[in-house]
Amino acid sequence: MENKWFMDIIFDEFRDGKINIDKTLKLLNKIDVSYDYVHVKKVFKKNDKQKAGLITMEDFRAIYRTLLHRPELHELFTSYSPNKKVLTAANLADFLKKEQFELDANERRAVSLINKFEPIDEARSQREMTFEGFIRYMNSEECSIFKLRHKTVYQDMNHPLCDYFISSSHNTYLIQDQLVGPSHLWGYANSLKKGCRCVEIDCWDGPNNEPVVYHGHTLTSKITFQNVINVVHKHAFEASDYPVVLSLENHCSPPQQEKMAGHLLDILRDTLCTSTLDDNMPTELPSPEQLKFKILIKNKKVGTLEETLCRKGERCRGQTAEIEEIMESEDNLDDDASGHLVKKTLTRKASAAPKKDKKTHKVKVAMLLSELVIYTASRSFVSFEDSREKQKFYQNNSIGEVKGQKLIKKRGPDFVAHTIYFITRIYPKGTRTDSSNYDPQEFWNVGSQMVALNFQTPGVQMDLLNGRFLDNGGSGYVLKPEFLRRRDTTYDPNDTNVRYKPITLTVKIISGCQLPPSNLSKSNKADPVVKIEIHGVPADVSKQQTSVIKNNALNPRWNETFTFNVQVPDLALIRFIVEDQMALTANDFLGQFTLPIMSMNKGYRHIPLVSKLGVTLKPASLFVYIWYCQHVLE
Repeated sequence: MENKWFMDIIFDEFRDGKINIDKTLKLLNKIDVSYDYVHVKKVFKKNDKQKAGLITMEDFRAIYRTLLHRPELHELFTSYSPNKKVLTAANLADFLKKEQFELDANERRAVSLINKFEPIDEARSQREMTFEGFIRYMNSEECSIFKLRHKTVYQDMNHPLCDYFISSSHNTYLIQDQLVGPSHLWGYANSLKKGCRCVEIDCWDGPNNEPVVYHGHTLTSKITFQNVINVVHKHAFEASDYPVVLSLENHCSPPQQEKMAGHLLDILRDTLCTSTLDDNMPTELPSPEQLKFKILIKNKKVGTLEETLCRKGERCRGQTAEIEEIMESEDNLDDDASGHLVKKTLTRKASAAPKKDKKTHKVKVAMLLSELVIYTASRSFVSFEDSREKQKFYQNNSIGEVKGQKLIKKRGPDFVAHTIYFITRIYPKGTRTDSSNYDPQEFWNVGSQMVALNFQTPGVQMDLLNGRFLDNGGSGYVLKPEFLRRRDTTYDPNDTNVRYKPITLTVKIISGCQLPPSNLSKSNKADPVVKIEIHGVPADVSKQQTSVIKNNALNPRWNETFTFNVQVPDLALIRFIVEDQMALTANDFLGQFTLPIMSMNKGYRHIPLVSKLGVTLKPASLFVYIWYCQHVLE
């Protein structure tokens, strides 16, 4: 039955007896086999015994089996197949229940999978799954480590905005470093296409009364504010329906601020949030659901939201107002505003006079722009006590990473209490002139909503951000755990004994499939090793790794099991990294995949690998077994 199916597909290609590498690739595409050209070329060469660049039908069959008929899958198949040839619907249902932990595992579900993945008509008509069908099922999205449900918006989107982690970008206009690198519209298009929901726009006075965007007081190139807003308008809702926040670092004079307001109104039109939902004064922030397809402006605001609503409809063109802003000596010197060169000078002056470490200065804001700030009014952070006493629910704070780290260390519970009420944005310190990133996890641990990273800089930090926002359909909004939303929370991120629905996690790394060959190997070979990292609260941070498999990137086998005790799984991410172990230099990165622990499927799963830039490396993957159970707390 299997041979006939296979022969019927490939027979025509072998009318001349043999085929070359190009026809081999064409035939693999025809039978829907994912492949890496480097691996196919290597296996083709091995089966080309005459060294003539041609293979026979039997040689092609051997290549097909090498790529697809992996021993570990065959062992699993035969353990549930009494005759070692087919799985009946009952056999498959048994496998789904015992190994894949499917709650709805029954023969009806099994038959639906047979109809979907079994390529052989005869087997399908008898409600049976051959090994060919089983391979296709195991390599499908049905058996991905990432829960299918989490690829859609499944969370409650009716909570206030402050109840969500929000995918946020820093210096979005930069695509390289922060001193001499280019500013480019691609930065905005790229971030928005990745589901980013808060982009930053540094605005400065430009020629001909047209505001420009660049990293002020540096040699970064300039783009016009108008073009930035055009790009935002074009791409804002490609990846997600939920609201986009434009975080304005506004250094423009009042006339050019009015020009900015004009562009926002003219270009964004109905998508721009210009009033509250019903034109009445709310008592809390609206939800992402209520703000679907809306763009919000984050900027300094003159007066209160109540006053804006009272003035609604009045002409504010030409009106300006001065507002006082508190500037601190170190981290609250706005990294986003002045650029590293100027900030360094200001910091040095401030450190020379410690008794005057805080000062106020006046900022002129054009009323026309101020009136467009509704739910995201910027307010300088003074202290947690000051915010509790004076801050409005629609006001948010920006806190530099260094100051934020100090606050977490000294006043973790107060930080959590602050983010329950107010949207808090974290931004990188100004000395990161190479556009490097800080660890976002420590700020998610205290509930910070907008943990802004340099999207243009790949690395573990962006892997964590991408992994966090894979969840909830890639919408850019992820509902914070209940203990980071509840107003009577007792959660302390610094408590080493903290436990919220703790689990024991077991990960068995079984094998790899067509791993990317090492860039550092002239023979395109690799000695792969797999590392598993847990990122979460301090008590959960850990790392383990497999042994090294020598000279095998095609189908390495490990069969190694690791156990992790995760105290706060709702905050934890797991990162799988595959490296080529090098004898004398640092290991060569081959691929990785990061996701929330609670987004993992149990059972036998494949992990798709992605590159440093987040691009899929299909068919490169790991084959694993995942199991976890929740502890019963006394």
